[in-house]
Parts: sequence; structure tokens; C-alpha cells
Amino acid sequence: MFYLQEYYPILLFLFVSLLLSFFIFGISYMLAFSKPDSEKLSAYECGFDPYEDARNAFDVRFYLVAILFLLFDIETVFIFPWAISLNQLPSISYWSMLDFIFELIVGFVYAWKIGSLEW
Repeated sequence: MFYLQEYYPILLFLFVSLLLSFFIFGISYMLAFSKPDSEKLSAYECGFDPYEDARNAFDVRFYLVAILFLLFDIETVFIFPWAISLNQLPSISYWSMLDFIFELIVGFVYAWKIGSLEW
């Protein structure tokens, strides 16, 4: 009985949140207007119809752009913790991050020059 008293607020919160989420979902489902047309149902992002055979030829440029995006996106994530802790770091960290940003820019310019970002 003691455990029920400790977990009662959590169970009450869980029950209320589930009830509220089902209520909001149900109301939005009943009130939403749905007018599907060919433009809304057309393929996007990947350039082919998603309901065709999965063994169709796929353009490799989509993979190259995705890999380049991930590469530059992950590299720029390193800038945020550096910028937050910059006042606590020694001066060598400032210059090493400038070198990192310079190399990132050089890599981006190289990818742009060889045409990796063009269709």
C-alpha cells in the first residue's frame, strides 16, 4: 500500500496524459479536412515513385549529396561545444578550431568545384 502512495502522482500523470493525447488526436482526426490530390501524393526528395519496384535503378547522386550533407553537418556539430567553452580553453584551442573551420571550408569549396553539389 505504501508503494501505491508513492507512485500515485506518476500513475495519475500517466493516465491524464494518455487521456489528453487520445482526446486531442481524436478531435484533430474528426475536424481535419482531407483533400488528397496528385500533387500531394507525388514523389518528393528522392525523385522516383515510392510505389514502384524497389529494384529500379537509383541515381547515385542522391547518395553523394546525402553523404556530403551528413559529413558537413556532423563536422559543424563540433563547433557548438567549442563556442560555449571558449572562454575556459587555452589559446591553442582557438587556433586549432580556426584551422578546423578553414579545412572545412576548403573541403566544401573542393566539393563545389568538382561538381558534387550539382545535378
